Amino acid sequence: MDDQSTDPIADARRALGRALRELRKQAGLTQKELGSRANANDTYISQVETGLRDIRWSTVTRLLIALDLTVADLAAAIRRQEQTPRR
Repeated sequence: MDDQSTDPIADARRALGRALRELRKQAGLTQKELGSRANANDTYISQVETGLRDIRWSTVTRLLIALDLTVADLAAAIRRQEQTPRR
């Protein structure tokens, strides 16, 4: 399957990544700053945000804590991303 597939797992991974990027930017943080706060590598964060890497729940939790956000905030951001048309 190509990058623009209809694979629901890949679509969900990309929506999660875009949502995390949205929330990070709203917080005014770079990937490096977020990585430092969440004990995660900025390259890994970049790969998650672009949908290239899967993310463990423990890492999602650390990112949310670093962003001072809740799972509900993340869910709302994912919904926004799923409703945004993609090329």
